[in-house]
Amino acid sequence: MPLSRSTLAEWVGRIGVALEPLTLRLGELLRQCSVLHGDETPVAQLDPGRGKTKRAYLWVYRSNALGGDPQIVYFDYQPGRSGKHVVEFLAGWEGALMVDDYAGYQVLFRGQVVELACMAHARRKFFDLHQANGSPLAAEAMRRIGELYAIEAEMQGKSGAERARRRKEASQPRLEALKLWLQQNRKSTADGSALARAIDYLLRRWAAFARYATNGFYPIDNNAVENAIRPIAVGKKNWLFAGSEAAGQRAAAIQSLLETARLNGIEPMAWLTDTLEKLPTWPSSRLDELLPLRNAPAV
Repeated sequence: MPLSRSTLAEWVGRIGVALEPLTLRLGELLRQCSVLHGDETPVAQLDPGRGKTKRAYLWVYRSNALGGDPQIVYFDYQPGRSGKHVVEFLAGWEGALMVDDYAGYQVLFRGQVVELACMAHARRKFFDLHQANGSPLAAEAMRRIGELYAIEAEMQGKSGAERARRRKEASQPRLEALKLWLQQNRKSTADGSALARAIDYLLRRWAAFARYATNGFYPIDNNAVENAIRPIAVGKKNWLFAGSEAAGQRAAAIQSLLETARLNGIEPMAWLTDTLEKLPTWPSSRLDELLPLRNAPAV
């Protein structure tokens, strides 16, 4: 049976509205975690008055994979990239936040939020430099950072206590040696060069880069949230833009739940079908039972 695009869009919008209580609860549970990943990605939004699209943003948050927290991905659709959006979403939250170097996050670190920096971002700058001109210094930087990742690989599946012990005895000395090596080579590197920028990127936020090694639960990089964004990057090539801010918010609500289901090893379509059938008569006091989480929180 042929159905108009507007009818299909309306049905999807209704699903977003129906799922909103679950999405809001997902956000509440996310903010109970002590370590979070954060990132943001641009999306196009229809701008009818101008006959074209404008830029909006999906702010993405993910719980920590190294602790015992529920595995959650949350997409917060906002009209811009102003830091006020992350401040509002995390209002009152205290913990450690893994993010890139975007200035919009910096206001959080003046309060009760601890800054963690992504080592993968730092390595990428040396990788690009080595790809461009075969820099031996860039290769050495990657080798040293690779040693840190090798230690992390050894600790997969280990407890936080074991990871903390191993980081103290193996990662922290290597981090100290890396910092000294960077400082020594920076003295002989021309200001403004690609190598100088790569070194400065690490040294300027060194405390945040090295902080992961101070305990067993901080992540070394932000790859977990970048993996969560990947379906959005692919999806934008298909759905192209959001029709309005409200439509973007509904889409973010749906995506938050489906990506969380996938993260927990739950088949998204099966979960969605079952949940939509139950929602109309489901008591609000048992809402957590419908969330796509393997380890549902205690009510």
